[in-house]
Amino acid sequence: MFGGYVGKMLFVDLSTGEIKEELLEEKMCRDYIGCYGIGARILYTRQKAGIDPLGPENTLGLVTGPLTGTLAATGLRYMAVAKSPLTGGWGEANSGGYFGPYLKFAGYDAVFFTGISSKPVYLLIDNGSAELKDASHLWGKDSYETEGILEEEYGQQSHVVCIGPAAEKLSLISSIMTDHGSAAARSGLGAVMGSKKLKAVVARGSKDVIIADKATAGEVNLRHIKFMQTPGKSGGMSLWERQHKYGTGFTTYDSAHNGDSPVKNWGGIGFIDLPDRAGLHHDVFAARVEKGHACWHCPLRCKAILKAGGGEYKYAAGARRPEYETAAVFGANCANSNTESILMANDICNRAGLDTISSGSVIAFATELYENGILTNKDTDGIELRWGNHRAMVAMTMKLANREGLGDILADGVKIAAEKIGKGAEKFAVHIGGQELGMHDPKVISHGVWTTAAARYQMDATPGRHTVIFGKGTFVHMHFLNMTGLCHFAQWPENQELMVGIFNAITGMGLSWSDMAQVGERILNLRHAFNLREGINELKRPVHPRIVGKPPQLVGPLAGVTADIEAQVYWSLGALDWDRVTTKPSKEKLLYLGLDDVAKDLWP
Repeated sequence: MFGGYVGKMLFVDLSTGEIKEELLEEKMCRDYIGCYGIGARILYTRQKAGIDPLGPENTLGLVTGPLTGTLAATGLRYMAVAKSPLTGGWGEANSGGYFGPYLKFAGYDAVFFTGISSKPVYLLIDNGSAELKDASHLWGKDSYETEGILEEEYGQQSHVVCIGPAAEKLSLISSIMTDHGSAAARSGLGAVMGSKKLKAVVARGSKDVIIADKATAGEVNLRHIKFMQTPGKSGGMSLWERQHKYGTGFTTYDSAHNGDSPVKNWGGIGFIDLPDRAGLHHDVFAARVEKGHACWHCPLRCKAILKAGGGEYKYAAGARRPEYETAAVFGANCANSNTESILMANDICNRAGLDTISSGSVIAFATELYENGILTNKDTDGIELRWGNHRAMVAMTMKLANREGLGDILADGVKIAAEKIGKGAEKFAVHIGGQELGMHDPKVISHGVWTTAAARYQMDATPGRHTVIFGKGTFVHMHFLNMTGLCHFAQWPENQELMVGIFNAITGMGLSWSDMAQVGERILNLRHAFNLREGINELKRPVHPRIVGKPPQLVGPLAGVTADIEAQVYWSLGALDWDRVTTKPSKEKLLYLGLDDVAKDLWP
């Protein structure tokens, strides 16, 4: 077996309680690397099309990469995969924390669940053995409480992924939580876990992860850390300093006015609709920090634990500083600059187990409906959902978490909520394929990787995602991170020599960057084929006109700008050798990538 892998996977049938162990073959590792690569291969091969995402036949996978749990800086992530109940197609979500490394230390590269338990259970994976245990005493508890109880019981060498009450109640925007606030948030995979009555997975272990060439791996890793510590070309703070002090929210203040962050449900202009953005400044958030926090062995330490809320909002000590996406969606996208309310909304979502991007987006959507008279005080139980009304925003977030009143409708995302509300609500439902978008406006071109941003939101297998690239070229860098288990915040396209160097030193595979590009393209095609088999043609996903600037804004940083999504998609489909009408990959491309079974399915 290559270095970086344990070489084993678990398959758990929750309906019968049967637990099986399978070897992870070297060909699978070489062809799909890990995380969503291996996840896509397993699901495409073993799961038939047309199944209910919340039914027993849906497979939920928690999958690591070969750099997860190794000395590679930021090698700590895992990915959750399943058919998404939010979009009806391929679903995936990426998370940091400690669980990914500890799943490996417990003896497995991945664990897959099918079936539905007759009662709440959790899976204990303990140094190479696995057992389902009763979770009735945990059902109804929030994610902080659940983690605390299980980690206290199983000790320091254990770490937990779990769901909160939102996933138990099958909110389609619910997430899988770990490390008190780290979330595999997108695609509604918390609801899949909740539908299976699977409250948590505990990974406890002390097994070593074998490294092919420790000396070279150590040398390359030191070079990478030095790279992170080096100030940028224009001077100023290094990536290391910036992330450690401010986390990912370093750009929230600027993004609110430069066009990067959506404003007022994607319909506003920052300096007009949120002229006072002081509460979004990174120094304001930093002033609330009690101490820094890191995912497993991460040198950047971009997370932070907050002091207890002492003002209007009484979030408890231990709440986490929000990431950029969270601060932007509950900030600029809700026309809100009240810092404490953003911290409170973030804590509500983390404890309940909700995707903060989707949660803030659905609050912004409901606010616009209220402003336009589609929702009234009767619908909101008297909550005045006005732009910038931070008290109303927090109150509705709590209802969302509890599926109470209007929150019960909003808990399944803007698409379903608009269908239920009617009265023209669809006009204000900003989503693609049922999923709310990340907080980066695709009309902004800040650097090379954003040039096909609009196409990415529409055409990736998991729509609305800001952590993927659709097309050729720089997409290799993103796929590399998503399949190896590295974190996005420490890696950049110009750093590819270090990335492939640490990969080869740890695994011993000897792959080139062009080899990595082929693996990334293979995974891209397989995830896409999963959707085609489900009857989803991503090209037919409607794109809300605000996303691409139709019509363009008249003033501000995006004045006169319309993203040419048609050209982006047209170019990308050609580059990928996908049909420009059906989006089917050519048979020749599939065979070239070694996807013979997919070619047979799509070209019988």
